[in-house]
Amino acid sequence: MREIVVVSGKGGTGKTSVSASLAVLAAPVVVVDCDVDAADTHMLLTPSPGRENAFLSGHMAVIDPGACTACGKCLELCRFDAVSGDTSGIYQIDPVGCEGCGVCARFCPSGAILMEERNCGVWMVSSARTGPLVHARLAPAAENSGRLVSLVRTEARRIASEKGLETVICDGPPGIGCPVIASVTGASMILAVTEPSLSALHDLERVLSLAAHFSVPSAVCINKHDINPDITERIESAMKERGVPVAGRIGYDPGFTRSLLTGMTVVETDSPTAAEIVRLWEELLSIGDSGDG
Repeated sequence: MREIVVVSGKGGTGKTSVSASLAVLAAPVVVVDCDVDAADTHMLLTPSPGRENAFLSGHMAVIDPGACTACGKCLELCRFDAVSGDTSGIYQIDPVGCEGCGVCARFCPSGAILMEERNCGVWMVSSARTGPLVHARLAPAAENSGRLVSLVRTEARRIASEKGLETVICDGPPGIGCPVIASVTGASMILAVTEPSLSALHDLERVLSLAAHFSVPSAVCINKHDINPDITERIESAMKERGVPVAGRIGYDPGFTRSLLTGMTVVETDSPTAAEIVRLWEELLSIGDSGDG
């Protein structure tokens, strides 16, 4: 099974647009949106709604008002200021402020505080025009996005195996944090989408170092390469020194944006950049078959 994870060192480089376009070219394919903090792949692949599954992760404290004696011990001990109380003796715990450390439950003299599993969001398996789409929505202020990424990736692999599909395409999150680590570990290849700017080059270097740390083969795509040829040349030179292939270059084209506004990928239009993404996909397949990168 081939699993290609599309990442970017910084946001706004066109990662999701490229991911969705590759999914159209590779269809039928399993697509997984690993950017669970700001999932948007579904906006381009317009899937039929799937069944929602609760994502339970971590714990939060809940006060049983019938057992609470209003001693104030929880208010005294909570270092996160998640406990509030008033003169009437009614104590409450703010679910956003609670870090689930369990100190209040451990030292509550009346045993009135329970540690319940925290509902951190939902994950779904929907049916898109490219095949199954596994995606998720993290709840506001919820943590453990890395764990949710691992969950949706595991489900995507299971579906691919079950349906006999050879390719999984992951729309990864930007940056190099926990969600990115959870997205790239164990993948067949990462495709880092960048743009010709100094900040993008800096962050590209970081995400490629992350991939190298986990021994994941990498390739690079330079989006809007023609808006700053000098920086594009600098990126290509840096990649040559690293031994990372530049698998594709996509020129700036207003038609790219117009296609997104209609909920389509650029490869489903007559935009000149469509041919460039087709060549990118062919090059990725060639790199994967040769074992380079």
